Amino acid sequence: MPQTRPTACLALADGTLFYGQGFGATGQTVAELCFNTAMTGYQEIMTDPSYAGQIVTFTFPHVGNVGVNPDDDETADPVAAGMVVKWDPTSPSNWRAAEPLTTWLARRGRIGMGGVDTRRLTRAIRMQGAPHAALAHNPDGVFDIQGLVKAARSFAGLEGQDLARGVTCAQSYRWDEMRWAWPEGYRNRETPGHKVVALDYGAKRNILRCLASAGCDVTVLPATATAEEVLAHSPDGVFLSNGPGDPAATGEYAVPMIRTILDTTELPVFGICLGHQMLALALGARTIKMNHGHHGANHPVKDLETGKVEITSMNHGFTVDSQTLPDNVAETHVSLFDGSNCGIRMKDRPVFSVQYHPEASPGPQDSYYLFERFAAAMVARSETV
Repeated sequence: MPQTRPTACLALADGTLFYGQGFGATGQTVAELCFNTAMTGYQEIMTDPSYAGQIVTFTFPHVGNVGVNPDDDETADPVAAGMVVKWDPTSPSNWRAAEPLTTWLARRGRIGMGGVDTRRLTRAIRMQGAPHAALAHNPDGVFDIQGLVKAARSFAGLEGQDLARGVTCAQSYRWDEMRWAWPEGYRNRETPGHKVVALDYGAKRNILRCLASAGCDVTVLPATATAEEVLAHSPDGVFLSNGPGDPAATGEYAVPMIRTILDTTELPVFGICLGHQMLALALGARTIKMNHGHHGANHPVKDLETGKVEITSMNHGFTVDSQTLPDNVAETHVSLFDGSNCGIRMKDRPVFSVQYHPEASPGPQDSYYLFERFAAAMVARSETV
């Protein structure tokens, strides 16, 4: 095969360079580099707000083969800074495809890079930790290498960064769309449900759909909402969403709100991902940055209270330090990859959270019981009030 000139370059902060073929938007972006081991769901990954500030390396080589479509967006626009893949995306071959991945990325302003030895890149991330990187796409194949390395080294990183403000909703809204079901597709709730206030730190649409399907009448509030604004809706329960960045930074304004809810009410509280971490902070625990984090749809998690193992979807670079959990909080789930914390609950209250994403359904339904548990807690409370 004839050799073509590289049109994309990935520069790591240590000076390591990877060349390949660019696709999608042109230009340059700087972010933390992570890898994701999922075999499907590249569109959901790119539109997951939890990936703000990150370039995603996909370990599965077939990316782009089913195209993209509006139904699979987790938010309105791609949030991940860019993507790196082994093979250049092919033309889509799927009845649901609305357009090719490359066209979609270009229209949405996101850079892609193919032809990379993603196995070598993934090993580097695992051994050295998630590096800071600069990704550039220039059809002319001309790159300022020193400038790219300098840009990667100048990246501030995710520690200490509150990224939830950049991905949260601008104002409150109602959500009534439920999970996809054959043959109707997405349907809307038509009956009254449990009144849930969902704090949007970067909420995925499918989480909101799962809440609606579990019988919840959902009102979504911005990340900066106060306890007074939450309680003004007279909720039956409070949900804390997923999101990007350092939980301690977002917790500067979110944790006082959560503590007020816990101290002044008996409301059920359910958190996922960043919401899990901030609930832990509100209860007195600490969070720490991981070496390379957990990103994939094949992570085994053990429920310590039932002994069952769930296959879960994860996306987090920070974790709750289980050694700092207070006496009134039980650790409920742990990762079978590295033993890190994946779930907590208060021992005397219907307050619980998990690190992984039950709405992503890689099991496929291993973890949906968490939404039902949240709904059951609201029913139980209503019967005692």
